[in-house]
Formats: sequence, structure tokens, C-alpha cells
Amino acid sequence: MKKLEIFSVIILLSVFISCEYDSNKEKTNQFVGLWSLYQMEFYNPQTKEWNEYKSVQGGFPDGIKGNLLYDDANHMSVHIVPKDYENTDLMFPTTIDSISLGALKHLAVSYTYFATYTIDMDEGIIEHKRISHSNPTMWNETVKRKYSFVGDTLTLEPLEKELAGTRLRWIKVPNIKE
Repeated sequence: MKKLEIFSVIILLSVFISCEYDSNKEKTNQFVGLWSLYQMEFYNPQTKEWNEYKSVQGGFPDGIKGNLLYDDANHMSVHIVPKDYENTDLMFPTTIDSISLGALKHLAVSYTYFATYTIDMDEGIIEHKRISHSNPTMWNETVKRKYSFVGDTLTLEPLEKELAGTRLRWIKVPNIKE
């Protein structure tokens, strides 16, 4: 009888330990949801400060805004535009042969891509495998971002050499309750 009790305790402990292991293994994906761009910044090594990205020549005189979306099936999309992008008097006809040069330039500063993503939690890196991009030369590229979370803020830092010293800070958009 004593052996049966000990055996039962061992079996029960094994079940509890394995259940605990499985529940810790499947952590919540913090990326899932809609994010609004708070700020894109560049690091200045001389001043050792982060400064908001603004560029008259680049088409972003007042900075940028955007949205980032991650779903729970490992798909993502991002759309970044100049602040005040939607407030324009330009006309955008439905046929391309009648669009003005000004309208084309306006559309050219809209940055968008769709991708699948994988997360390396040990390294703190998220990888985007682009499916499509507003720039045709960037289709099917894979890019990596260092990530961190603080409260409702997600910080992404591109790891590509040409974007070194860049960070984008995103604020989580609350779910809409119907």
C-alpha cells in the first residue's frame, strides 16, 4: 500500500510539473495588436542624445506618424507617412496617366510594407520577412529589429547598417470595445 501511495505522489508531481512547464512555455505575444508611432529618432554620437527625425528634403518637415499592426498568425504591416499627410489640396485621379508631378511626389513619401514575422526572445530581435513593399526593390527582403517593451511602449531599432542609430517608439492602441 505504501508503495502505491509513493507511486501515486510521483505521478501527480510529474503531471503538475509538466503542466507548469507548458504554461510557462507559451507566453503571450506582446506584439499582437495595433501600434501608433509616437516618434522616430536618430542618435547623435557627438551630443549623446536622441533627436526626433525631421527632414525637409526627405519630405518629413514636421516629423512622421504611422501605424504598425501585428496579428497572432505572425503577419505584420507598417505604414509611415509625414505628419499632416492626409491634409492636402492635391488631386489623386484614379487613372495614372493624369496624375500631377506634385501628387506623385506626395504619394512617394508613403512608406508601407507587409511581412511575416518571427521573434527571437533570447536575443530580443524580431525579424520581418517582407512579402511586399511600397518600394519594389525591397520586396522579399528580411530585416531585423532589436525590440524592447516598457509599459504600453514598443521600441524597435533597425539592425541594418544604413539605419544604425535609429529607433521607432510605438504606443499600443487600446482594443475597441463594441
